[in-house]
Amino acid sequence: MCSQHQDKVDFVRAEVLIEPIPHTKSIKGEVAYEFEVLENVDSLFLDAHHMSYSKVLLDLKEVRYDSDGNRINIHAQFKKGRKHILTLVYEAQPKQTVYFLGWDDKVKGNEQIWTQGQGKYTSHWLPSFDDMNEKIEFDISIIANAQSTVLTNGKFLNKSTVTKEGKVTHRYDMENPMSSYLLAFVIGTYRKQTLLSKSETPIYNYYYPKDSARVEPTFRYTKRIFDFLENEIGVAYPWQNYKQVPVHDFLYAGMENTGTTVFADGYMIDATAFVDKNYVNVNAHEMAHQWFGNLVTEENGEHHWLHEGFATYYAYLAEKAIFGDDHYFWKLYRSWKQLEEVAQQGKGQSLLDPKASSLVFYEKGALALHMLRDEVGDAAFQLGIRNFLDKYRYSNVQVDDFLTEMANASNQDLQKFKASWLVDTQLPSINVKVNLAKHSPSLKALFKMESDLNSATTAKVDFETYWNETRSVHLRSHMIRYYSEKLSEKSIEAAFATDTVKVRQALALLSDIKQLPRAEFETLLNDASYVTIENALLQLWLGYPEDRARYLDKTKGVIGFPNKNIRLLWLTLAVLTNGYEPSATKQYFDELSGYTSPVYSFEIRRISFEYLKEAFGFTDKNLLDLIDATEHHSWQFKKFARNLLDELIKDTTYKERITGLMDELKPSQKKYVGSKLPME
Repeated sequence: MCSQHQDKVDFVRAEVLIEPIPHTKSIKGEVAYEFEVLENVDSLFLDAHHMSYSKVLLDLKEVRYDSDGNRINIHAQFKKGRKHILTLVYEAQPKQTVYFLGWDDKVKGNEQIWTQGQGKYTSHWLPSFDDMNEKIEFDISIIANAQSTVLTNGKFLNKSTVTKEGKVTHRYDMENPMSSYLLAFVIGTYRKQTLLSKSETPIYNYYYPKDSARVEPTFRYTKRIFDFLENEIGVAYPWQNYKQVPVHDFLYAGMENTGTTVFADGYMIDATAFVDKNYVNVNAHEMAHQWFGNLVTEENGEHHWLHEGFATYYAYLAEKAIFGDDHYFWKLYRSWKQLEEVAQQGKGQSLLDPKASSLVFYEKGALALHMLRDEVGDAAFQLGIRNFLDKYRYSNVQVDDFLTEMANASNQDLQKFKASWLVDTQLPSINVKVNLAKHSPSLKALFKMESDLNSATTAKVDFETYWNETRSVHLRSHMIRYYSEKLSEKSIEAAFATDTVKVRQALALLSDIKQLPRAEFETLLNDASYVTIENALLQLWLGYPEDRARYLDKTKGVIGFPNKNIRLLWLTLAVLTNGYEPSATKQYFDELSGYTSPVYSFEIRRISFEYLKEAFGFTDKNLLDLIDATEHHSWQFKKFARNLLDELIKDTTYKERITGLMDELKPSQKKYVGSKLPME
């Protein structure tokens, strides 16, 4: 009998040693698993992709095994009640999950290795368990160059030199079990900021040496968020420490590996960017996962709400504590409007649908928790959360496990809640609207204004009253974006006179600027907001051609976000502006064109490709960079590049140019591009 679902064998601990080999993009590893047999079986398995084995030992003796490239099967007579150690010495050639960046270019100091195993992908670098119901205490050691920073789950113990080349083994310890998909490691060049939570949990915030000035704005409120979540959830942080580390070209905003969040380095921002695109929400979301997803883990995708809905909700609560009630309720409002739009298209989904969209799992999930809390009350909600986490800590759960604890804590029957919020594909929108109006004066005013618009001629709607009534930044921004033409000159003047970033940002997003006071609109170029400056520059450049040089001079040195949003726009406009610094035109074009290079982030590359496509076309180097991007590890960027390449190949001139570049391509690129070129 084979333990196909591992329910007859209990793996309890793993001792892992790995050495990533950058130049072959492979992993050399050894892992020893301790396990106990719960029922007699004649085989067991581990998930393991594209691996070869030099040793497979059971209790230090060779054991019979076979492997199909995706799983290794161990064959022996396993007797109930016996404990064993299974040791594998292996080499892995990961086709995904482990990303070796910066080793193929000539730029020194930007080399990184990092993992992203969410779902069931750790088994591409470690023989492990795709089934998240198998929870194990993993102690990990990693061999790397002495000058590298090496991070993984758990508490750092020590490091020691182990090879003639001076490589170092970094040893980490975990105390409690977790699912394999939450394993991670990062190798790169970092410094760290150390904080201590109110409960004395160490918090380590890592950053690139060049980003020391960005540490404060990026990790602003980290300790406050940590302390808030511990207090709000009512259950102590369950791991030894908490680490956050940025990496280049990460696949998502962030990933909540146990005690070790990895996030996209585009969130390493300066103080100006904080008002537009800060790390606060991602910070709080991934931190909340340490309880919801890591401490208690879903049994399968049908219960994914217990991860993403909860992390989204608690992140919103953390933002509420930092930015205020209005911020929180307007976030819920925007989520509701997105969900309502999808539902009206007949595309609504149940929160119990394992194939539901991120919008459903995250936003509908958070909204459901907000409504549940309002129904049962704060005290019962918090008690139910505590009981749920305490009862199922370090184990796997279903949605009904949570609902049972919440029903017991509140002494309420929650079947109606389950039916309307978790099972139904539609939204109880009337209930949501009533709830938001009850809690938020500014949203109550918005709903009243919209009702007035639907029941009267627009001329009879007193927009001035709504503008002045609540003084809500969110309501005023909303009115500018959607009803600017209805607002009086007095209100528009008041909007320009304010120093509130979100209101002025809304003004910069308006396209019909000829209807706005020009001098006041020009002041938006002075704002400490990269979103405002970017949009104001474009609108002014389009609206007032005679003053283009002046606008370009004023914004010449502004870079913007880490994705260089303003600089890339500025370069495009500078080249397009007749007579603007003609001696530097080629220099500006070369800089813009150079940003398609693989040494830059995929965000920068994508923006550069888009501006070049719209305004100038592509050089041969750009075409080679585009073909390189068709193999990028980020599926979003790869899809963008492949779609753009398909579009270019339809053009006869580009098709001939791309054909002429075939000899410069790698074999895999040549194969892909060749498959796209029409047969003659």
